[in-house]
Amino acid sequence: MDPRQRPRLIEIIQSLRERITEARANGWLGEVGGLQVSFDAAMAKLNSLKRSPTDGRPQLVDLGMPVFTDHAPSPRQGPGGRG
Repeated sequence: MDPRQRPRLIEIIQSLRERITEARANGWLGEVGGLQVSFDAAMAKLNSLKRSPTDGRPQLVDLGMPVFTDHAPSPRQGPGGRG
């Protein structure tokens, strides 16, 4: 998500909070459930924005350590398994 959209996301979260409060006051339990799902997703987006860099650089992704099996040829052997 574009970090410049953060203020809009905060507006959406505030609106969802108000709508959840209204739905609870009116006993609209189904509405509360749906709004809560949207609220949780919006909060997750906001939290991911907090963890992302703000200087415009792409975020690094940890790809983990490579796993080598016994079936792979050694670097000295080449593609056919012959050296």
